[in-house]
Formats: sequence, C-alpha cells, structure tokens
Amino acid sequence: MSLISLFLKQSKLIIFIIIIMSRFPIFIFLLAILSSCGGYNSIDNFYNDHKNDDQVTAIRVPQFMLAMISEISPEMKALVGNTKDLRFMQFPSATPARSQYLNAQMNGITGSSFIEVFRKNDELKRNVVSIREKRNSVKEILIYNNDNLSGSFLYFNGDFDPVKVREMAKNEQFTKFGENIISQFGPTTRGTQPYN
Repeated sequence: MSLISLFLKQSKLIIFIIIIMSRFPIFIFLLAILSSCGGYNSIDNFYNDHKNDDQVTAIRVPQFMLAMISEISPEMKALVGNTKDLRFMQFPSATPARSQYLNAQMNGITGSSFIEVFRKNDELKRNVVSIREKRNSVKEILIYNNDNLSGSFLYFNGDFDPVKVREMAKNEQFTKFGENIISQFGPTTRGTQPYN
C-alpha cells in the first residue's frame, strides 16, 4: 500500500469522525460524561475495593443459601424469595475522616440513580435506605448504616414489591437484618464460609 493511499484512507476516516461529531455533538458530549462518571460509583466496585481491608466482614450469599435467610421472618421470606444477589459488608469507621469518606462513597453510589425511601442523619451518623426502580418493581435495595464506630451496607438485587419495601423501611425492619446475616453466614457458622 502506497503512502498516498494510506494518507487518503486516514483522511477519509478523520473527515468521517468530524462529520459524526458535528451532527451528533450532544450524543458525543453525553457519552464522554457517562464514561467519565461511571467508574467508581457501583456496589461491585465498592465491594471489591474494600473486601480485603483490615477488620472488614464481607458476605456475598450464594443462591442456594438464600433459603436459610428467608426463614428469619415472613417478611424476609417474601423479600428474599425474589433475590438474585445479596451482599453484606461491615467495615470500621472509627474516625470522623473515615466516616466522611465512607458517607461520600455511599452518596456517590446512590447518587441520582437511586431513590431514598428513608434517611436519618445525626452529624456523621447515617441510616439510609435507597432503592432503584424499573417500571412497577424495585430492582435494587441498598441499606447503609454508619454509627461512627462501624459502617455497613446490605444490598439486594432482584425483583421486589415497592409497597412492601417502603413498608419495611418505614418500620425499620432492615436495621437488624445485617446482624441476622452475620449470625447465619458469618465466619463462625460451621460449614459456611463467606465468599466473594
């Protein structure tokens, strides 16, 4: 291939890119923004980045073990029955700087894509229940707690009744759920090992 034909092919490509950018500038701009913002703000990233930190308990419940959790209460049975992914993480948060850092990360995860159905702030302490909806069902539930000594999140992914979820959040039924998961699936449970 001669240099002239190579130059002509590259010139055509550059002209093609310029035409697309001039006709679809908003699309290109939005694509650039989405690709720059999407990086860190997800449960997967938070879980993977912190699961090996010191003094962290990280539990990702496999499908076949979800039946055990559903025995906690009838409400949990109704909720867990439609769960595809269930994760729990507890982490130290003993300094104001650490609490601010964790609170900011959780705010980044929920951002504009989740709807807060419950929030209680007490200085740096947080108790937040957020959901992500699709049409008439809740697809994700994120419960975040931080008491300035430790923080935790409980995450459900599945297909849930929004009325039931809001009722459980209002009655604070999610609050004790993390403790029940630790007792059911924690490292001290015989024959059960948390995995990631």
